[in-house]
Amino acid sequence: MVQTKIGVIGGSGLYEMEGLKVLEEKTVDTPFGKPSDAIVIGELNNQKIAFLPRHGRGHVISPSEINFRANIYALKLLGVERIFSVSAVGSMKEEIAPGDMVIVDQFIDRTRSRPYTFFEKGIVAHVSFADPVCPDLFNTAFAASKKVGAKTHKGGTYVCIEGPMFSSRAESKLFRSWGVDVIGMTNLQEAKLAREAEICYATIALSTDYDCWHESEEAVDVAMVIAIIQKNVATAKEIIREAIKNLPQSRNCLCCKALENAIMTDKKKITPEVKKRLEAVAGKYL
Repeated sequence: MVQTKIGVIGGSGLYEMEGLKVLEEKTVDTPFGKPSDAIVIGELNNQKIAFLPRHGRGHVISPSEINFRANIYALKLLGVERIFSVSAVGSMKEEIAPGDMVIVDQFIDRTRSRPYTFFEKGIVAHVSFADPVCPDLFNTAFAASKKVGAKTHKGGTYVCIEGPMFSSRAESKLFRSWGVDVIGMTNLQEAKLAREAEICYATIALSTDYDCWHESEEAVDVAMVIAIIQKNVATAKEIIREAIKNLPQSRNCLCCKALENAIMTDKKKITPEVKKRLEAVAGKYL
């Protein structure tokens, strides 16, 4: 199986990467099912990357139906060590205008029933998630965004809601009272699972609207979101191209050791079935 160390997860509007020299497409099976789509392995700026459209090509998968575990596990199987995730979001602050970029550094979970851990059914691990985003990828993405001339906010809290419906005005105002910066439906689970898999992860959030809290703006609708996304996706692709060129050669962050002291289960109690299921994620610790 082809190995590549850089992964890109594309969100709404980002289903393919122009300029990506496609080497092959991999349909990957995992112990957690199938990922959102075939993973495209290709070269971008002389760097090999694995590209996965989060919602599938043609946007056929709802946020609540995404198999996040399969997506992250499949990228891990392909050798991915770093993931840049691109995501459309609503702005929860006046200063984050539609069209702006936010390099997120914190998350709040308001989803209800999504799987968000690999460690269950016979094994328990408690992984640190105090700082959910890899500092190296965070700084690289911000520098790349500034380099391509995008209006970018460094840092921000992403509140992840269940979806697929947008929030009510009351919910939107509640989230604003918490001090969150953007609202979305997908990235929290990716960030948690990437950390468990010891993969560096960062989110490039594309502000598409003011959600529904902004009294002088129209309430968010799909047509509005699509119009902004179409303008922003090209910029997001430029950021990815620039970021990939400037990644540190080696990983010196704590992401690559996230599981080192996290597994609580007595190794004698871990069954062969569990070990097989988690081989790609935690095999070296089991």
